[in-house]
Amino acid sequence: MLNPTWLNTFKTLIDVGHFTQTAEKLYMTQPGVSQQIKKLEQACGHPLIKRINKQFEITEQGRQVYQYALDVAQHEAKLIESLNFDDPYSGQCRLSCSGSLALLYYPELLKLQQRHPNLSIHLEAAPNSKVLKDITEASIDLGIVTHKPNACEFNIEPLGCEYLCLILPKHFEGKQVTAQTLMECGVVKHPDSAHYLSLYFDQCGVAEFADINIDKLPTASYVNQLSQILLPVSQGIGFTVLPKSAFDSFIHKQELTLHQAPQKVTEQLYLVNKRNRQLPARYQTLLKVLKANVSPL
Repeated sequence: MLNPTWLNTFKTLIDVGHFTQTAEKLYMTQPGVSQQIKKLEQACGHPLIKRINKQFEITEQGRQVYQYALDVAQHEAKLIESLNFDDPYSGQCRLSCSGSLALLYYPELLKLQQRHPNLSIHLEAAPNSKVLKDITEASIDLGIVTHKPNACEFNIEPLGCEYLCLILPKHFEGKQVTAQTLMECGVVKHPDSAHYLSLYFDQCGVAEFADINIDKLPTASYVNQLSQILLPVSQGIGFTVLPKSAFDSFIHKQELTLHQAPQKVTEQLYLVNKRNRQLPARYQTLLKVLKANVSPL
């Protein structure tokens, strides 16, 4: 068995890229680092780095040992995490949701982590399909989606709902917005725009909106970065439909206006995790934050 201390020193050296900085990080001397690397090379029977003056390049054997060291560290972290299974304030929480929800939740989850430093939050923004795929493959433990998946594969719990907004440039504030207005304005498209437009036009209570063929709406712009979708709208270019959380987090929202629809438009949210898998107690702590920051059903 390879010495775990030598492995950690080698892993740190590759991560840092410098002997002196590795020594500082591990509270060692530089000769001590060099000595442990040589001992690891002797144990492996191959050179792991090629020294070039004061720099080095990792060898192919070194790459394999580095990956092994990463795997060892990951397995150790999982073991420690499993030992904290019933601690509600310790361990890693792995959550995936839409980009707009990530904008909403991340500041609140950081506050949670500040209150409980032994919690570690892993938050990933992803579409519904990837959320479910990652839960199936166990790279994510808990997800939030906007449609019910197969109940044979997942545990499903209603979480709340998210309001959808039709967002226009500021100069439309106080003005009547008609179907013709939207046709002339053009839509700022994004990966979820067709889905959101359909929901909004069907549920907002404006009869002429329900008759709009979204495929015939002129495209004013397209962007797939959530943080950038409202930028053209704030500059007077096009309109779009997004969750209210995306509007609230936009830095230049004073340059925008929301269409005042007769009926509120919502999209239901569902918590999902792998069926027959019991989540650690820390996820109950996480759930309190998730439920407190969305609108009730």
